[in-house]
Amino acid sequence: MHIRPAAEADIPLLRDLAQRIWRECYPGIIAPEQIEFMLGWMYSEEEIRRQFAAGTPWEIAVVDGAPAGFLSWQREDDGRVKISKLYLLPQHQRLGLGRKMIDHIAARARALGAHAMWMQVNKRNGRAIGAYLKAGFHIEKEAVFDIGGGFVMDDYLMARSV
Repeated sequence: MHIRPAAEADIPLLRDLAQRIWRECYPGIIAPEQIEFMLGWMYSEEEIRRQFAAGTPWEIAVVDGAPAGFLSWQREDDGRVKISKLYLLPQHQRLGLGRKMIDHIAARARALGAHAMWMQVNKRNGRAIGAYLKAGFHIEKEAVFDIGGGFVMDDYLMARSV
C-alpha cells in the first residue's frame, strides 16, 4: 500500500469511495437515513472543495494500483492532529492497512510538531474501536453531537500520542 495526496480532480473518486464504504460498513451501526444524511453533509462535492480550499489534507490509500480508501486530517491549535476521515473498503480491512494509515498520519503529525492525534468514533462501531485501541488509542471521553436533520453522532473521542 502507498498513500498519495488527493487533488481536486479526485473528488469524484473520494465521493465514490465514501459512498461504497459507508453503505457497506455502517448499516447496523447507524440508520440508513443517517448514512445518507451524513454522506450528503460530509461528502458533497462542495464540502470537499471547501476543505481543499481551506488547506485540509485529503489522501488516498492505494493497494495494487487501485484506490482502497482515504484519509483526511488537520493540525489544530492545541498542538494535536484531528483525524477526521480514515476509511478502507471492506475487502482491505483487517489486513494491517488501517494501522499503516494511522502510522502515516502520526508521522505527518510529528513533522508538524504535534504531540498527539485524536478522532471521533461511533460508540457502536466495535470493529473500529478495537482496531484503534490496538493501535495505541485510548478513549478520552464520550460526546454526543447534534448534526441536524434529527440526527446525532454518539461518539467516543479517542486519542494517542505521536
